[in-house]
Amino acid sequence: MTFSTHDLDFDGKVILVTGGTGSFGKAFVQKIIADYKPRKLIIYSRDEQKQFDMQQNSIFAAYGDILRFFIGDVRDYDRLEMALREVDYVVHAAAMKHVPAAEYNPMECIKTNVHGAENLVMAAIRSNVKKVLALSTDKAVNPVNLYGASKLAADKIFVSANNLAGDQGPKFAVARYGNVLGSRGSIVPLFTRLIANGADALPITDERMTRFWISLEQGVEFVLSSIAMMKRGEIFIPKIPSMSIVDLAKCMAPELPTQFVGIRPGEKLHEVMVTEDDARNTIELPDRYIIRPTLYPEWCEGYDQEEKQLKDGFRYASDNNSDWFDIDGMRSLLAKIKVEK
Repeated sequence: MTFSTHDLDFDGKVILVTGGTGSFGKAFVQKIIADYKPRKLIIYSRDEQKQFDMQQNSIFAAYGDILRFFIGDVRDYDRLEMALREVDYVVHAAAMKHVPAAEYNPMECIKTNVHGAENLVMAAIRSNVKKVLALSTDKAVNPVNLYGASKLAADKIFVSANNLAGDQGPKFAVARYGNVLGSRGSIVPLFTRLIANGADALPITDERMTRFWISLEQGVEFVLSSIAMMKRGEIFIPKIPSMSIVDLAKCMAPELPTQFVGIRPGEKLHEVMVTEDDARNTIELPDRYIIRPTLYPEWCEGYDQEEKQLKDGFRYASDNNSDWFDIDGMRSLLAKIKVEK
């Protein structure tokens, strides 16, 4: 699946990405400097070592006249507002994502994911940013852990921010997608390490478990295409394939048996990205679903693609998906990606 970004014009613009030294942030920056000519591209994050490492990377070092590295935390409103001066577009990728860490440190999760979202909204409005696109997760749908609940709250904040911004203020929207293949902390790097270390079996929590899968490059393309077409208040959801965790293990190490270790606290058997209740307010396009804002669905009309209303009772989940990876398809995709350590 590819997502068209041909209507996006970043040339001469100022772009800021929060969490810019993470897996998504680095891929996003690389895509922008390869395909566009922005006036400035600001990498906003709180880890100075990751910023230093990124600056030393030959991929980015040649663009020192464009790239700006801002040390800052989305919890710090004043620093965030300062960073947003003259910024046209914001992609919000900063988040506390580790599920067990969020459960053990709940207030830290809330400060980053919820208060950070509020800070960004207010700073963007006061800085007269044009568009803000926030990254979400499938775990925000019917959440069963604090990370998912905090991202659901953040999604609501960004959608409702359009009420605060008014007709002349920034436009806010959300992009929600599933598991990113090879990203740090995900199952592919775990399996890769176990295989490299000579494991005699691959651990799987439940044999029924399924997940949505998207590559990092596809995720960046989807975000860019969503910025290009967003009106305001949308939650964009890509149509992407599913695969069971058992089949993923067979794909990566067909010679190894699997060991079922039991489902973990806060873990789901299947991921849902559009619920039956959301479906009543969701339209379908050829490459995505768009959940319209409940209070003002009329904001989101007239996309330049064929669109249709979903039927009552529709549910978009990793177990009832019409698009599935086979072994060869997954191996082909894995061969193209870089697995984060």
